Amino acid sequence: MLRRRLFVPLTALVLALSGPVGAAAAPAPVDADLGTGSAGGYGDPGPYATAVDVGAVTTLYYPRDIADSDRRHPVIVWGNGTFAFPVVYRNLLLHWASHGFIVAAANTPQSNLGVSMRAGIDMLERRNADSRSDFHGRVDLDNIGASGHSQGGAASIVVGDDPRVDTVLPIQPGPLADIDDVDDPVLLLAGQRDSIVLPWLVKAFYYDADHIPAIYGEVRGADHFTVVGHPGPFAAPTTAWFRLHLMDDQAAYTEFFGSDCGICTDSDTWSDVRRNDLAIRFPAVAP
Repeated sequence: MLRRRLFVPLTALVLALSGPVGAAAAPAPVDADLGTGSAGGYGDPGPYATAVDVGAVTTLYYPRDIADSDRRHPVIVWGNGTFAFPVVYRNLLLHWASHGFIVAAANTPQSNLGVSMRAGIDMLERRNADSRSDFHGRVDLDNIGASGHSQGGAASIVVGDDPRVDTVLPIQPGPLADIDDVDDPVLLLAGQRDSIVLPWLVKAFYYDADHIPAIYGEVRGADHFTVVGHPGPFAAPTTAWFRLHLMDDQAAYTEFFGSDCGICTDSDTWSDVRRNDLAIRFPAVAP
């Protein structure tokens, strides 16, 4: 039943969004430091122009001039919803790339086992080691996050047991995953008006994640497809989370942690926010 309900709207989105997927540009100031700790800032385009590389198994969204970069770029592996492809989530994935991430999106519309997502990490390991590749020495393999939507959200939890993955951010994840296998911080996102992956299903993951720092965030007014096309309210918090955990951007710490965290007080964006004891005690890194 879940797959039937997803098939028609996601197929329509694929057709609507499957325009050219060559190089795409985001504003590119000279200074790569955002210099902002606000959620609104993280929702703005980052400092990198972006490019897309469509492969047989993985589509890469990444900083366009990565070959000339003076830094290594963290990785986000992505899983699609049922019957969806990376182009459906193009705007969100390019947004992350504009903030300096290499996004390895699995091309499969059936991502739950996480095999193609792991293959994206494997591919970037090879490219990072290949002196002929533009990615040579530019991939930060010590900082890898996993994310995805719906079935792909569940897949990100499945991939979260990979020792190479440092944090997990499932968006409206389906139920076929075991968060007990994840050992790293997790941000679980639900939609207040999601009638496909109901909020209580996402909360079930949150309650089961009592062994790791876990946060549950329910986006006010969001349905199951709010994140596709233009990612809207999902862009800022997801970017801030990955900048904190994969780039050590301590300006993003107060968005999620501390007594008056940004998502805790922003009732316009969030209809429900919960943090477990380990998240409440999650330490900031001293400057």
